Amino acid sequence: MAHLLSSTLVLAAVSMAAWAAWLGWDQHRDVHADGSTTGPYQAWQVIGLVLTLLVPVCWAAYRRYAVAAVSGTTAGLTVAASYDWSDDTTGLFVVGVGLVMIGTLVSTLAVSAVLASRTRRA
Repeated sequence: MAHLLSSTLVLAAVSMAAWAAWLGWDQHRDVHADGSTTGPYQAWQVIGLVLTLLVPVCWAAYRRYAVAAVSGTTAGLTVAASYDWSDDTTGLFVVGVGLVMIGTLVSTLAVSAVLASRTRRA
């Protein structure tokens, strides 16, 4: 039980640190010549975050800590997104945080399930 809790907390901390490293520093939107705006994140930043977090999620799932992989990563990214976007005056950041939470939950569940099924066969 202590291993599960500590693994969950470590994965949450790693997720928050990865968010800060990949997305936390980019806070402005890009304005194009036609007046449209994009951002604040570029696709390469989000891909980098996903690939960075894939390593600890796979490691935890392979070590049979799939629950920690799912709950720690989901909690860490949800907290990081909530903190990063909480200064939004429209209140729509709650929708974005919810989407981050659902997307992280679904993707870490899928990765963990695949790895857990493969390690059980071996």
